[in-house]
Amino acid sequence: MADFDLLIIGTGSGNSILTEEHEHWRVGIVERSLFGGTCLNAGCIPSKMLVLPADRMVEAAEATERLGVHIEPRGADWPAIRDRVFGRIDPIAASGARYRHSQGHVTVLHGNARFVGERCVEVAFADGSTEQVTADRIVLAAGASPRIPPVPGLDHVPFHTSDTIMRIDQLPEHLVILGGGFIAAELGHVFRALGSRVSIVHRGDRMLRHEDEEVSARFTDAFGERVDLYFDAVTTSVRPDGSGITVEFEQHIHEGTAKVCRRGSSLTGDVLLVTTGRDPNGPAMQVERAGIEVDEAGYVVTDDTLRTTAEGVWALGDIRNPQQLKHLANQEAAVVSHNLLHPDRPRRIDQRVVPHAVFSYPQVGSVGATEQELRDQGRPYVVGRRDVGGVAYGWALEDTTGFAKVLVDPDSGELLGGHVLGPQAATLVQQLTQAMAFRIPADRLAREQIWCHPALPEVLENALLDAIERAGGRFQGGSTAG
Repeated sequence: MADFDLLIIGTGSGNSILTEEHEHWRVGIVERSLFGGTCLNAGCIPSKMLVLPADRMVEAAEATERLGVHIEPRGADWPAIRDRVFGRIDPIAASGARYRHSQGHVTVLHGNARFVGERCVEVAFADGSTEQVTADRIVLAAGASPRIPPVPGLDHVPFHTSDTIMRIDQLPEHLVILGGGFIAAELGHVFRALGSRVSIVHRGDRMLRHEDEEVSARFTDAFGERVDLYFDAVTTSVRPDGSGITVEFEQHIHEGTAKVCRRGSSLTGDVLLVTTGRDPNGPAMQVERAGIEVDEAGYVVTDDTLRTTAEGVWALGDIRNPQQLKHLANQEAAVVSHNLLHPDRPRRIDQRVVPHAVFSYPQVGSVGATEQELRDQGRPYVVGRRDVGGVAYGWALEDTTGFAKVLVDPDSGELLGGHVLGPQAATLVQQLTQAMAFRIPADRLAREQIWCHPALPEVLENALLDAIERAGGRFQGGSTAG
């Protein structure tokens, strides 16, 4: 007989699988670090708790500049800010662990898991000992880990990733960041707003290159007013330099019509942050030994019921999904929980419409296709657009950067994508997400509800009306409401 009826590896969204219906099962849980996973301990929750005071610092400066309100910030108390965050989070993680330890049908194994055979896992503990366990069913919810690029010298200098930077003891004087994705955008904003000089070295030509190109370009311009940006830059080495760290890189610069390499560029900071992506943990766990297939990027392959290629093994979250979004992982956990209990009537994951947000300054909210994706697909579309500064609440904000953009099928009025940059972007995009999920066409969404005035959602209403006008006033099969 197997040691467990169910073995769960990872306690992020994986921890929410268990319900009262599993109380008669023998359950094993493997966790290598803190209970709660990346989101709770080193990801979306602590980073957003840090973003809040950062936003307030920037808003205070803007209030003086734009609104005639004279606010004199006296700086940031980093230890107090940090301790507010983790003073809230750490007890939650500890409480989650205590609760699972208290359940008589649950065995918690604190260690690193790797597969040694079909539904057989070896757990390595901190004291050097190991234990092999078997299970009738296994759920892989072990997430992803920071990607460490093969930069010469990186293994000889102290550096941080998103797993560690938020717990440092003091604010950096000069933070150098490798990478230009959402982690760089969010943490770069946090530390710059709280008083650090921030420099970003990025091999791409703009920030947030996976976002809609217009969002990415405008974000880059706004972000670059506060943060030093070095684009088209390939890091060639890092080395200790007195009490700091020097990053050497080559930049590929456009001179006229030619792109030339500028060698010998360097930056020296007192703290180095590496944000070059996160890799799924499946390969490190040697999942192939159990017959579990991974794709070229290392993500565990599943069907839409979240079964892997190995009998009795499911996967959810960042270990299988390149989007690496907590809200998607939570939905996946609900699907897996049901399918474990009801294999004869499985649920299927619906990933047609998945929003995401970047909590930087300015904020980004996005759902569906980008304009460049639609072009590449050859799919017809019309663009509707409205600047935040073009609606009444935008006047109050004195916003000069933000905008809403919708991408709409010119015949049916189907919303294909929506992108918001600026204040409340993460909240605003949810209404577009809802419309896409329930297949509400653009003209119905714009015309068959009353929009609160003067509130910021009017920027969505105006973007939708702009798309309708560009499509000729109405869509086939859409609303006739005027």
